[in-house]
Amino acid sequence: MRKKPGFLLQVVRERIEILFKLAEKELKAHPERARRYVSLARKLGMRYNVRFPRKLKRKFCKRCGTVWIPGYNLKVRLNSRKKVVEYRCECGAVRCFPIPAKQK
Repeated sequence: MRKKPGFLLQVVRERIEILFKLAEKELKAHPERARRYVSLARKLGMRYNVRFPRKLKRKFCKRCGTVWIPGYNLKVRLNSRKKVVEYRCECGAVRCFPIPAKQK
């Protein structure tokens, strides 16, 4: 299997960013369209084997494909015992992310 050229991967990354911006813009008016944009971005990432940046990974639900907006369709909870931030989606999915340690 040949390696994909660098310019192609750059175009794919830009396209993924554009699709996420469109999904955020369309979420309140057309939630199904927003889910479709996220689905297309994920398919592009899988087809060209492009990793999503951390900021994009934490912007959507892997279970239902909804773009997350805290307070609108997402509940954010802090669990100080486990030192994690819990994101609770409308579909019932829960994702936990570690709380970053303080830099000295």
